[in-house]
Order: sequence, then C-alpha cells, then structure tokens
Amino acid sequence: MSRSNRDTNNINQNYKLVVVGGGGVGKSALTIQFIQSYFVTDYDPTIEDSYAKQCVIDDEVARLDILDTAGQEEFSAMREQYMRSGMGFLLVYSVTDRSSFDEIYKFHKQILRVKDRDEFPMILVGNKSDLEHQRQITLTEGQELARQLKIAHIEASAKMRMNVDQAFYELVRKVRLFEFNERPPVKTKHKSKSRCTIL
Repeated sequence: MSRSNRDTNNINQNYKLVVVGGGGVGKSALTIQFIQSYFVTDYDPTIEDSYAKQCVIDDEVARLDILDTAGQEEFSAMREQYMRSGMGFLLVYSVTDRSSFDEIYKFHKQILRVKDRDEFPMILVGNKSDLEHQRQITLTEGQELARQLKIAHIEASAKMRMNVDQAFYELVRKVRLFEFNERPPVKTKHKSKSRCTIL
C-alpha cells in the first residue's frame, strides 16, 4: 500500500460511539463488558458515562470513545446534545422487554432528525439473549425492525460476552464506510477531462 493511500485510510482513527436505548436494557453492561471484560450485575441507572478503548479492527487501529447514556425519560433533554457529536450509534433493546423494543423507533428517528440525514451509522442490538425463557422479542422481529430502519441487527449477551465485541466492531466498520462514502471524489478537482496532468 502506498503512503498516500495509507494516509487517506487513517484520516480518522477516533470514533465517537454512543450507546442508546431504554432504561434497564443493559447499555452499561454491554459497554463495561466490552471495555473491561467484566459483567456488572447491579443495576445502577446511568446519567452519562464515558469510556475509551483502543483496538485493532480489520488491521487498522481504532480509538473508540464510547458514551454510555441514560435511558430514563427524564434525561431526554441531554440526548440531542450527544446525538450531535456521535459518529455511530448502538440502539440497544432487551429481548425480554417489549417496551424497550418499541422505543427503538423513537431513538432512531431522533438521531436522524438531529443529524438531518436519511441514514446514519447505527446497529440494532438485542441484548440479554441468554435469557431465552424470558424472551418477548424473537430474532425474526429484531431482524424485521432492522430491515425497516435500514440498519444491521445483532443479538448479544453482556453476561455471556456473546457478540459484544462484534457489535462495537461492526459499528466502527459502518462509520468507516459512511465516512469513506461521504468523502468528495478526487476526480472533481479536474474541470476538463481532456487535459493531461503531469505527475
């Protein structure tokens, strides 16, 4: 790979990811499991926590700044603020909680409104998939919602550390692809196609 090629690939290695979802769906549990490989058993409602982790995703270094946000409705005013700065979003629901699943529409719509976009890097994460006997949302329902929202879907378990890394890694891939597609094409610099440029 040439140096110039490598430089364009590494224009951005910092990724500001935001974990959103209703209260008690396991946003903090997913985030802490990803950062510290540790499962938090106590539920302590988050107001806002920030974490950082450096990892290598597809042979490229990525520094992730992860914002774990409040699910409670009383903190909804803070939501737009972090939505403005986020580069990618994990939309988390619990497979054991129908209302958390229904709330996803609201989060998705709000992100697109704040970003003023039709699409943005997001991944739908169905957490607590280890609690099969308490499940209220089927895998098919999760996939169907993701299809409607035009985003990827993954089921995870913070407790079993299942698909936790994959969810964050996949989101970084989506952000990279989004940023790559947003870059202006190099060819637009040349007004006339017939002129030769001597390098």
